Amino acid sequence: MDSGRHRRGSRSRAGRVVLAVVALAVAAGVVPLVVGLLSGDGTQPAAGPTPSASGTSGPTPGRSSPAASPSTPATTSPPPSPSPSAGPTDAVPRPAVVQDPIPLPQSRKDEMRAYAVRHYGLDTYRLVDPKVIVEHFTAGSSYRSAWNTFASNHPDLGELPGTCAHFIVDTDGTIYQLAPLNFMCRHTTGLNWTAFGIEMVGTSDAQILGNPAQRAAVEELTLWLMDRFHIQLRNVIGHNESLTSPYRHELDPDWRCQTHADWNRADMDVLRADLARMAKQAGVPIGPPATPVTPDC
Repeated sequence: MDSGRHRRGSRSRAGRVVLAVVALAVAAGVVPLVVGLLSGDGTQPAAGPTPSASGTSGPTPGRSSPAASPSTPATTSPPPSPSPSAGPTDAVPRPAVVQDPIPLPQSRKDEMRAYAVRHYGLDTYRLVDPKVIVEHFTAGSSYRSAWNTFASNHPDLGELPGTCAHFIVDTDGTIYQLAPLNFMCRHTTGLNWTAFGIEMVGTSDAQILGNPAQRAAVEELTLWLMDRFHIQLRNVIGHNESLTSPYRHELDPDWRCQTHADWNRADMDVLRADLARMAKQAGVPIGPPATPVTPDC
């Protein structure tokens, strides 16, 4: 008992000495050196923890950091997922689409690439950063006949590859996708390099406008593509309007005035009015009014 009191008295006197030394150090401005010497390593103490984003450091007040259990391995939280790149507004849901791809072997891709070199000066078969949507009708009465035409890869205007479109919308409103959205389909002279092609089974604009199921499906698909690829309403055109598109580019002088009669401007204005109303409801930007160019034909 007496020896215990002696040890406590020695520690008490030592503590008073330390306090006195620290007080002198504060007055002399040498606190780090003195504390380092008293810590026993002969150096200044290591820097404290880096403040967190909230301006505090160390564990949250009132909480203790549990020691790792010897029987439980330490775990590391997975890194956060990267932020998504700029893309669609997600305001428009993707409509139901039936996948029914036409054959696209490497030979047809090579033909499309050679076509793009001849007509656009682009050494690729890929559709990159599309800016235009072109509406067509098939001039036939069945989906399968149109699919067979595109799948056959028969020369058109004496050149390969054959014609194709990214989508066909049947008379009952079913949407079929025939080609990937990054493939350059041949559907509109001068615009294939930057345009999606949508075909509708039918023989006239009026027939399709008078079919509620087909018309609604076409408009839903078109609005989704507008939203997904930031395509402005003024660049949603009928095939017959292709000559007035500012994106039209054709290197072959014999082809610069080639177009078709399907979906003229008056009928496309009906579709565009529907799309403008739908876009407003969904919060999809439609861009400025159209400023058609005058074709050199």
